Amino acid sequence: MANSKYEYVKLFEVDDEVMPPNLIVVRVEGLDFPRFSEVHGFVKPNDEKALELMNCCAMATMEMFSDVVFSYGFNDEYSFIFKKTSKFYQRRASKLYSLVVSFFTSVYITKWQEVFPHKHLIFPPSFRARVICCASIEVLQAYLAWRQQFCHVNNLDNTCFWKLVECGKTDREAHDFLKVTEKKEKHELLFQKFNINYANLDAIFRQGSCILTTKVEDIVKYHEDGTPVKRLRRKATVIHSPNIAGRRFWNEHSILLKELGAFATDIDKINPDYVRSFQVENKLMPSTWIVIRIDGCHFHRFSEVHVFEKPNDEHALNLMNSCAVAVMEKLPDLVFSYGVSDEYSFVLKKDSQIYGRRASELVSIIVSLFSSLYVMKWSEFFPHKELKYPPSFDGRAVCYPSREILQDYLAWRQVDCHINNQYNTCFWELVKSGKSKSEAQAYLKGTQAPEKERMLNLQFNILYNELPLMFRQGSSAFWEKEDVTAAVDKNPDDSEISKRKVVVVHSNIIEPSFWEEHPWILN
Repeated sequence: MANSKYEYVKLFEVDDEVMPPNLIVVRVEGLDFPRFSEVHGFVKPNDEKALELMNCCAMATMEMFSDVVFSYGFNDEYSFIFKKTSKFYQRRASKLYSLVVSFFTSVYITKWQEVFPHKHLIFPPSFRARVICCASIEVLQAYLAWRQQFCHVNNLDNTCFWKLVECGKTDREAHDFLKVTEKKEKHELLFQKFNINYANLDAIFRQGSCILTTKVEDIVKYHEDGTPVKRLRRKATVIHSPNIAGRRFWNEHSILLKELGAFATDIDKINPDYVRSFQVENKLMPSTWIVIRIDGCHFHRFSEVHVFEKPNDEHALNLMNSCAVAVMEKLPDLVFSYGVSDEYSFVLKKDSQIYGRRASELVSIIVSLFSSLYVMKWSEFFPHKELKYPPSFDGRAVCYPSREILQDYLAWRQVDCHINNQYNTCFWELVKSGKSKSEAQAYLKGTQAPEKERMLNLQFNILYNELPLMFRQGSSAFWEKEDVTAAVDKNPDDSEISKRKVVVVHSNIIEPSFWEEHPWILN
């Protein structure tokens, strides 16, 4: 980060490290998936293709993040278990769940057409995520037993419900009927009325899916003499088991014993409230400005692979801006956002109660939705470039107690934008002129802003202050108000109708004049 007088705002960032020996579980769940499944015509009570897509996303996630050694999923949720010795991003909860949910979401979009070749993705799916801190292997065992029991109970109910609806009952009648029936009665209902033996239904519906990884040899290239060059890579495999929290299942897989530990006994009784007590619920301080900042993960490599123009790719920046606008339109409590390069900061109104001000909900949903939009909108901004692999973003939530400190935070990001952009403009002009990257870095080491500005002018005939404002000042998005006079119901008396829309500008947000000209943003 660039040094400036605004750097003090970093003091408001709170560490959220999950301390050892806690075992880390990241659970990803679909957001409003009943509506998503209805709009996209998923088969009821279970859509095998939709479950296959969830499994594909989980497998890709495990192959991407090597510290995840086991995962379990059903319906629209997946739980990812990290090895006990994991130091992945130094065990920061927000980093872990935001990266996992972002990558999972991006894969969901990129794999959609492969799994549903005849279904158009009508609107971007999104997921929420949270961390569960399992204080011991026994807690992890109880957690897995709870989720698999929930899978079974939920699937039995849904199977009965949709069969009753198919035979003519309304949704309300089916719900009321099942509310007073026991497990045994539901089995009898399926068998006697619908000729369905529940035990014969596909295991993926009744038991959910487990994923384990193994190391396999891949041929990456060949020597001149024709001999193959092999490398080990992680390969994920889906399996189904009736009791993933049982010692028998656990003992069959040495990687689980090695990376997580052994179960001492089998579980007889499951207490969901006990397991829920280990869920991290970081509720953010009331009456503070919440900022959710998301950053592209390994975007240096991503921009190289996708051949972004250096030092700034206008299409890539406009893609980021378009995603930010769509996120704000989806979540009206977001009153302002500021973006530069591969990052965006979203500001929630001070009194917002959205998602109970829970950090994991806010961060994961915004990161997931942004990732979803980024993939879906890619072809709109890069019609002639294939998206070669799924992008991912991480995020965090920070609370700022006053408007002045919030504005200092935004000023810090804009100062950072200017310093980094000036450096990058000089760096890439030097590289384009023939210097190596290391030579360009050495040439710029120790230079101040006026020196860089003179160098651009004298050596490359570039006036820095005439470069596009988006490159120098970043992008600010906020709700603008537009008053439109229109007749309502043919009433001769005109009515003032306020139509709100999100606009993107490239302005100096460090100076007070911007906020004086737009007083409604933070009021």
